[in-house]
Amino acid sequence: MSELTHFDEHGASRMVDTSAKPETLRVARASGLVRLQLATATLIRDRALAKGDVLEVARLAGIMAAKRTGELIPLCHPLPITAVTVDFTFENDCCLRIEATVRVLGRTGVEMEALTAVSVAALTVYDMCKAVDRSMTIERIRLEEKSGGRSGTFRRDD
Repeated sequence: MSELTHFDEHGASRMVDTSAKPETLRVARASGLVRLQLATATLIRDRALAKGDVLEVARLAGIMAAKRTGELIPLCHPLPITAVTVDFTFENDCCLRIEATVRVLGRTGVEMEALTAVSVAALTVYDMCKAVDRSMTIERIRLEEKSGGRSGTFRRDD
């Protein structure tokens, strides 16, 4: 495992200096699950919730969150993100899969932006549906793959 870079030699927190790194295309994809009741999934699919189209609101929330990750995570760099997508699929009748892909031409990766997009999209689904289903769970938010930069490519095997 590599050395932790967010601490100096005295143990003080620091933002990593990326100024000497070359700009490269960096891409990260993350995913997560929202487990919900069948009736809730039906309301989402039919766009029948009183608050509106759950997935479109959650998509916007995820995109906005990715763009603001540097303001949310203390030592993340603010990045000039070039693209964010947030997509939804029902894995079965009671499990909504959220996937976010983020791209940047920069000196540091966008893993945190992709993870933040998934997290906030999932929280938005919960918020919009909690009046009809308080038993929802948000699960398995994780990095699926990333490319670019010195550490190269990572792809989850499972």
